[in-house]
Amino acid sequence: MLTGTMNHPERNVVEEIDWMADAGMEFLDFTLEPPAAASWDIDVKPIRTALERNRMTVVGHTAWYLPMASAFPEIRAAAVAELRRCLYRFADVGARWMNIHPDRHTPWHPRQFYIDRNLDSLGELMPDVEKTGVSLMIENLPGDYNSAQQLGELLDRMPELGLHLDIGHANLQVPQNTTEEILSAHGARLKHVHLHDNKGGHADLHLPLGTGTVDLRRSVEALQSCGYDGTITLEVFSPDKRHLIYSRDVLRATWNECRNSHLTASAAS
Repeated sequence: MLTGTMNHPERNVVEEIDWMADAGMEFLDFTLEPPAAASWDIDVKPIRTALERNRMTVVGHTAWYLPMASAFPEIRAAAVAELRRCLYRFADVGARWMNIHPDRHTPWHPRQFYIDRNLDSLGELMPDVEKTGVSLMIENLPGDYNSAQQLGELLDRMPELGLHLDIGHANLQVPQNTTEEILSAHGARLKHVHLHDNKGGHADLHLPLGTGTVDLRRSVEALQSCGYDGTITLEVFSPDKRHLIYSRDVLRATWNECRNSHLTASAAS
């Protein structure tokens, strides 16, 4: 299991990488968003050099607000163009996966409309996926893409898509956290994880681990049960970096405890 975090879109990416490395982060969750990390204005060479210097891997993260299911064809085409450009930027820095936030902002249209437009947009990106070697994964989002069934409307129709599970999101706008439900149905497709805390309801607070209602141990057990041992981004949005470091240490300790408990139980049986 590798722990990492996300660069702030308003800050210099190389400086972000350097402090992350000093803090013991093992990979960069590289978000391409303006003003300081715009896909059309980023200099990828020093970013790749910084990653290599610090021996960090990288996962691609795109802006959450791209209208890839817009009812306006020209606007949807612009969103696809931005995602296409991101694929090539991520390829340049060595990423192998790029996340997508499915769109749902199509007023006066039924759900099937924006499901189909998302799939159209994803399909248009597939030739560039082949060229770059950077694959796509979709992130669960509160409201419209936060259950196994809802995610299945995209994953079942595009088997080449991966799953990006946000465990904090799985705790929002639902009667109970949907992490286990999603992993039970789609765990074989899991490629990346976001982890942060909140108090349920509608507020995506991005709190340090253990300060909200997300059951960390249960979430870790669910990840390990489906064989996941990959990248986990700590999306802890606090100006005090000690909260991020604390969360990293709590996650690592919990991960090791759950793994050791499983090994002990297996040996006893």
